[in-house]
Amino acid sequence: MNRRAFINWVGVGWLASSLPVAIAACSSDTTQAESNTNKGGFQAVGTVAQLDKNKQLLNKNSPVGAVLVVRTTSGSKLSAVNPTCTHAGCAVNWAAKSQQFVCPCHGSRFGADGKVLNGPAAKPLKTYQAKIEGDSVLVNG
Repeated sequence: MNRRAFINWVGVGWLASSLPVAIAACSSDTTQAESNTNKGGFQAVGTVAQLDKNKQLLNKNSPVGAVLVVRTTSGSKLSAVNPTCTHAGCAVNWAAKSQQFVCPCHGSRFGADGKVLNGPAAKPLKTYQAKIEGDSVLVNG
């Protein structure tokens, strides 16, 4: 075998052995961690333990942005909103007894569904779908 034929065979062998690596690198499969965090558009924002401990779960830096998750009176339904008041940008608080989000700055009140109950805010809070899966609290927004 001459030098040219040998180099051609080595080149073909290298190319053939590199092809599976290149295909795997370009694959669109998600890792296990990604599949645990993003389940059908839902993003993990915290744990059930955090929600139960504080009766609410505030995550200012979640994948969907700032989110406040609370359990409503029945305890089985979750309500999730962006906690930024639409009037002046203050962070709303959850008033469990009245089942309302209340703005401490100017007194705006919002229902568990984010709708304005009492101004001066005129726009509702942004809401998210929320659910519990395993020990994670997930929101979709």
